[in-house]
Amino acid sequence: MRVLVSAASKHGATREIAALIAATLNHAGFDCDHIDPADIANAGHYDAVVIGSAVYLGQWLPEARDLVDRITTQLQDTHVWLFSSGLADAPSKDANATPATAARMAALQAKGHRHFPGKLDVLELSLAERAAILAARGKYGDNRDMDAVKAWAEQIAAALAQEPARTA
Repeated sequence: MRVLVSAASKHGATREIAALIAATLNHAGFDCDHIDPADIANAGHYDAVVIGSAVYLGQWLPEARDLVDRITTQLQDTHVWLFSSGLADAPSKDANATPATAARMAALQAKGHRHFPGKLDVLELSLAERAAILAARGKYGDNRDMDAVKAWAEQIAAALAQEPARTA
């Protein structure tokens, strides 16, 4: 079974989450490709797709939103999961329950969406980003729980193991 994992990441932390998901799925025996959103032209030949994005100001990054727009019609009968990575505080988790996330899930007929706390390095942020993070009461530092990411990827692997591969 072929699986695509892709995530939009501004500073690399969400890309690292996607890499762990891909590695976990590969380890579980799936043929998994980890590709940046801008490098995906066709996702129709995958049996499953995991798409994620860093969240800034309550929104997925444009690269992830564009990817979803480009490939939604290609993913008929494809198993899809979504994830977000952002602030560790409640406001960010609430922001990930936006109508936009619900609309993405409906358009892709996604099996689920998972929010993971993110990583904030003050040295990588612009002054405007720092102000927005401060206003949202974000926590600086690496708040990612990579064990939780791996456990979620293992749940995806278990679900896929019970499904037949898609016929082309």
